[in-house]
Amino acid sequence: MRLLSSEQVGDVAEVFRLLGEPNRLRIVLACLEADRTVGEIGEGLGLSQSLTSHHLRLLRTARILRAIRHGRHVAYAIDDDHVRDVLRGMVAHYTEPHEHAHHSHDHPEEEQDS
Repeated sequence: MRLLSSEQVGDVAEVFRLLGEPNRLRIVLACLEADRTVGEIGEGLGLSQSLTSHHLRLLRTARILRAIRHGRHVAYAIDDDHVRDVLRGMVAHYTEPHEHAHHSHDHPEEEQDS
């Protein structure tokens, strides 16, 4: 994996900061499988159109979502497969069964207490 410049690290950190806000993350997840209009997103998530538009503007600027014109309507979609893959991977990580029991080989520092 190639190293990122300081500016690129800042850009990636900004993407994670943006996605750290629950409504923005919910908006992105709503667009994960299909294009959605502002109205569909706002209605589906219980957000006002102005708040939805504000979040969409930030997400577009960060290249997380892109706008697609369908005649008079504009829909929003995940910007590219890289973003889609990261989101799908995180969703899979948190929705698959997880073993909560810790094994001693997972935390070797705990063995020192024996």
